[in-house]
Amino acid sequence: DLGLLQGFENLEALPVDNGWAGLVEAVVSTQSTGLARLMVWKSCQEYDEGRRNTYYASIGKLYGALAANENASDCVQVFGGNGYNKDYPAEKLMRDAKIFQIYEGTDQIQRLIIGRE
Repeated sequence: DLGLLQGFENLEALPVDNGWAGLVEAVVSTQSTGLARLMVWKSCQEYDEGRRNTYYASIGKLYGALAANENASDCVQVFGGNGYNKDYPAEKLMRDAKIFQIYEGTDQIQRLIIGRE
């Protein structure tokens, strides 16, 4: 998930002027990405210290998938109709973000694990 989120951060270099609303969305997206990254690092630290890391790993997976899907949706909206065109990277990022939600365990399963831990 974090690799995909890095792809969204790289899209900021594309010449798309979406004004102040785009700036606010970029800040919020960066915060979601930062939270996911922090939870993955915390999960790794817990594992390295010999403790269970299920709680932090599930939070990282959940917020990573949510941030990826939110960023992908926003990216497709910024590109408009071209967001679904295979000539633009937004289309592939949208497909990849959706598969992370399914492949890494559904959001509901991650929430169940977080609540149980």
